[in-house]
Amino acid sequence: MNKSEKFWDRMAKYFDREERKDEPTNIKIIEKTRNRLKISDNVLDYGCGTGTAAIEIANSVKSVYGIDISSKMIEAAKRKTVERKVKNIDFAQTTIFDEKLIKGSFDVILCFYLLHLVEDTPKVMQRINELLKPGGLIISATPCMRGTFLGVLLSPLGKIGLIPQINLFKISELEDSIANGNFEIVETECLHKSGQQYFVAAKKKWKT
Repeated sequence: MNKSEKFWDRMAKYFDREERKDEPTNIKIIEKTRNRLKISDNVLDYGCGTGTAAIEIANSVKSVYGIDISSKMIEAAKRKTVERKVKNIDFAQTTIFDEKLIKGSFDVILCFYLLHLVEDTPKVMQRINELLKPGGLIISATPCMRGTFLGVLLSPLGKIGLIPQINLFKISELEDSIANGNFEIVETECLHKSGQQYFVAAKKKWKT
């Protein structure tokens, strides 16, 4: 078990409580996401946490497959799904690079509060691209903390290993990271100015 997995296992018991602290922003993320979904969509929720977003969008799509590196997060997500009697969601403790994930099999990939935490952004974006069908969507919500007080505070904590390493994006850098993965940005909106949280939707380019 690596440090990130241990960290998120410890966080699992507090995760839903922390999410509720920013409930208006999270509600807006779900609303904006639903506007881009179709009932025929197969969705991958990458870094699904305790499954809140997956459960919220389940009735708007054909299926949701949630993955997370934390076994404790996945346990919580499975419990919530059973409690709410949602039938079209599956969860697994794994990574985006799991070979069981079939290339070109997803219409939408969700990346909520995740892209600032990945170790190799270009490699992750390439993998997301290959898992999406042509014209498929990546939908993300990401704090862009470069130059913010929070970024200055958290960066050294990541470097010494107290929290996972954080990528301090500017929004332009986040958009470039996504676009460089062979995506076309179709929407960007700042959801929370003080936290510099951005909603970005981008479409996989068709091969020419």
